[in-house]
This record gives sequence, structure tokens and C-alpha cells, in this order.
Amino acid sequence: MLSRLKLVPTLFTIPSLIVLVSLGVWQLQRMEWKADLISKLQERSTMAAETLPQGDLSMDDMEFRQVKMTGHFLNESEMFLLNRSLNGNPGLHVITPFQRDDVPGAPVILVNRGWVPFDKKEQSTREEGLIDGQTTVNGIVRFQRPITGLQHVFLPENEPERNMWYSINSTQMGTQIGASLPNFYVVDGNDMVTGLFPVGRQWRLDIPNNHLQYALTWFFLAIALAVIFVLYHRPPKQDPQSDA
Repeated sequence: MLSRLKLVPTLFTIPSLIVLVSLGVWQLQRMEWKADLISKLQERSTMAAETLPQGDLSMDDMEFRQVKMTGHFLNESEMFLLNRSLNGNPGLHVITPFQRDDVPGAPVILVNRGWVPFDKKEQSTREEGLIDGQTTVNGIVRFQRPITGLQHVFLPENEPERNMWYSINSTQMGTQIGASLPNFYVVDGNDMVTGLFPVGRQWRLDIPNNHLQYALTWFFLAIALAVIFVLYHRPPKQDPQSDA
């Protein structure tokens, strides 16, 4: 039997248990998402590149497919996806709008050109890596992900007025550059850029899936907290001699 519950420990423990269990469930959901992501990436990224279709695309059919398109970069409208690392080095990804020339009337496409360190953010520090004139982009199709659940807590809001982006948002980015963007973007597969930056081909085929481990950690913490709470409220054992 538990002794009478104390107010302060109870007010701390119940919300904490809810948070810990929620984190565990979220990690299980992430585990399923990551397994599907890895399967699609490994299968589709090795297929032959096809010419990028026009208009919006189906995520189920096209995500991670290799595509190609010809046109020119709108370098004056670069945007920066923050908090991206490469081999443990902090930096950002350069997002450059791309105007297709191979399909009349085709919309502007966002292209993730790759990673640069923070000190290479300004174009003046990587002029050799800017591509002027007509060029062909070969890469993979990616889709923006809806921000749900705890991501609202951990992911900062985009700041278009400061050109600070924490997630791809075609609506916001389209407004920023004055163009109507489709529901996807392309990750550039070019990893031989003159001047070294940006470093393209920012995708991995050996993505780890450690979310089950993370989920178990949160659940074990929840169990440990519950055990401590119960033990704290157990009544002390009575000394038999005290009743004599």
C-alpha cells in the first residue's frame, strides 16, 4: 500500500512520465519512418536517372529517384539551410533556385547544392563554385516533411526575412523568391565542384537506425521514475517492538 501521495512529488512525476512516454512513442514512430526511408533510398538511388517530370510529384513514386534537368541557377536568390554538418564539421546547405531550360514553361526548382562551412556562406568566398550559364543537374528527388509532434518544440521557425531556414518550405521559399514552387526539391549529386564548395551529393546510403535504442532509453527512464515514486510513498515498516 502507498501512503498518502505528496503534492509536490506527484506534480513533478506525472507530467514527467507523460513526457518520457511520449518521447519513447515518438522514437518508435521515427524508427518506422527511418526503416522505410533507408529501403527507398537504397533501392531508388541506384536506378538510372530520368528526366525530371513537370509539376508536383508523388512522394511514394518519386522520392529518392535519380533525375536530371537542364537549365541555369538563379545564384542571386540563394537560401541557406542552417545547422547542417559534414564529417562532424558545422555549416549549412546552399539552396539555389534552378530555372529549367529543357522544358518550356517548367517551374523553378529548388536545388540543394550541398554543404559549406559557415565561413564560406558569402558568395564572395566561393566564387569558383558558382555555376553561371546553362548546366545539367543530376540528383535525387526529396520532399519537404510536415513538422509534427515534438518537432515543433525542437525545430526553430524559419526566418525568411533574415534568410535563415531550418527546414525546406516551398510555400515560404517561393514567396521569398517570387516564384511558384512544386512540392519537392532536388539534391544535387555533383561532388566535383570547382573551388570545392558547395560539397554536393549530401545524402547517405548507410543511414543508421538507432531509434529503437532511443525509445527504450526513454521508456526505461519512465519506469525508473515510476519505481522511485512508488518507493518514496511506501509507508515505513513498523517496529514490532513499538506495539509491545
